[in-house]
Amino acid sequence: MIEKTLTILNEEGMHARPAGVFVKTANQFSSVVEIGFNGTRKNGKSIINLMSLGLKHKDEFVLFANGPDEAPAIEALTVLIANKFSL
Repeated sequence: MIEKTLTILNEEGMHARPAGVFVKTANQFSSVVEIGFNGTRKNGKSIINLMSLGLKHKDEFVLFANGPDEAPAIEALTVLIANKFSL
């Protein structure tokens, strides 16, 4: 398992469009992807779960990946967050 602390950089936070892009990217990998925020841990491959976290601009969260392609999953999602959800 790999975990990495990241910060939401885009001004709008994790609303529907960024959550959709995140889920689409996460689903390219077979590893389990989860997001930890404020004491909860949610499935990173579910748009409903991501949006329920209410992540806003400058919120810090932990990205978890566990499985055969966990390293590339973490890398791809880190780049996505760094690019403010632009592909």
